[in-house]
Amino acid sequence: MTLILFGPAATGKSTIGALLAARLCCPFLDADDVHPAANIEKMSRGEPLTDADRWPWLDRIRARIVEADSRRECLVVACSALKRVYRQKLDPEGKSVRWVYLKGSRALLEQRLLARPSHFMKASMLDSQLAALEEPRPGEALFVDIASAPSEIVAEILRWLG
Repeated sequence: MTLILFGPAATGKSTIGALLAARLCCPFLDADDVHPAANIEKMSRGEPLTDADRWPWLDRIRARIVEADSRRECLVVACSALKRVYRQKLDPEGKSVRWVYLKGSRALLEQRLLARPSHFMKASMLDSQLAALEEPRPGEALFVDIASAPSEIVAEILRWLG
């Protein structure tokens, strides 16, 4: 089973993903760690990524999911996966991934982005992320409010997983 935590920047994907992976005794993949260098440079300049920028990145993530699947290993992934087409790319058959949508208000996301000035994802790019975001339909993902503490969010996800 692969579990993907997704949503815009500053939703806590990396923090929650690492905690969840530890609780599940699974490897954790932070998708930020597999961005091509050109993507990191672009975002560091405050430029939003295009779909063309994202496809090679999504291919790298998909390869890790396929690898874990082939070994019958669990994997927890933190990835923005803002658009439905990106989520379909990561799970083309619609059955190997369970999705957790981390949702927060624009104000909270901006506050968190401003609190981490050294990160390559700049607060100035929040609006472009929110504009690209295609929320999942009910039943496609667990919706989680990020206003709760990370430990509470992890507990909620574990309850959902059963």
